Amino acid sequence: MKKFIIKIVPYVIVVFILLAVLGSYADGNTDDNYMHFAVKKPQNIILGDSRGSQGIVPAILKTKLSRDFDNFSLNIMESPYGPVYLKALKRKLDPETQNGIFILTVNPWSLSAGKNIKSVRDLPEEKSPLNDMYSYDSAPNYEYLLKHYRRSWFKIYTEREAVGRSNTFLHEDGWMEVSVNMHTDSVKIRTDNKIKFYKGLAQQIELSQERLRAFDEIISYLRNRGTVYVVRIPASEGLMTLENSKYSGFSTLLKDISHKQNVRFFDFSENPADFVYTDGNHMYKESSKFLTSRIADSIKAVNKNLK
Repeated sequence: MKKFIIKIVPYVIVVFILLAVLGSYADGNTDDNYMHFAVKKPQNIILGDSRGSQGIVPAILKTKLSRDFDNFSLNIMESPYGPVYLKALKRKLDPETQNGIFILTVNPWSLSAGKNIKSVRDLPEEKSPLNDMYSYDSAPNYEYLLKHYRRSWFKIYTEREAVGRSNTFLHEDGWMEVSVNMHTDSVKIRTDNKIKFYKGLAQQIELSQERLRAFDEIISYLRNRGTVYVVRIPASEGLMTLENSKYSGFSTLLKDISHKQNVRFFDFSENPADFVYTDGNHMYKESSKFLTSRIADSIKAVNKNLK
């Protein structure tokens, strides 16, 4: 046995070195989440699901508000508002933050849960990387790759950004840049499919008191470290009609929460036609820049220190 161990040790060392080298090439092409765990901890942060991930562009905020932002929005399955997201936020945010700007994008789906959910342990984000990651500022982040990268590590190298950006590229600042065919027919097909999906989802979920409570706790946590802005991002008219039918009074609910917490609420959902969408739910990247600019202007309008 001792001889066997001695013989395999060199091979094990070679494997570890190879994985270390391959992992060092991980970047925004690796997958849709990796970069959230491979940058320094931010003091200004954006929260939400994929609508926020694609819809808020930190580079635009930096230009208009003169500070770096990190978009820590993932998707509806991994970062809806809840205990897991709050735990992850506490690990992600720079502990020295004292005067941060925090933009919480929210929609009815990110505050809802399945009608059959009986315990927080049954929530889908229990399986999210946000629930088991400890390192949020390691580059390369081998913890993430070992736990959550399911493909061959050679793909990390062969599909790295230097070869060409993927259609879903996660920037270092957390913005998910999506590049798709924007021909009218292609957009219509994606939009029809997305609305069909949400019509089915609407029958299975309802507003969750657990999520609303966590949303409130997140606001309270961040208020002690800076200024919070709650933002409702619009979707296409068809999807907004569905949202407002299923969740009548949702914007009023957000206004009430914001009023009680003494934070600002910016509602852009009343004018969905002002923007272009890739699939009815997510904004096209040029519209994302336009929306982000409007959000920055809204923040500057109410924050005299930023003028």
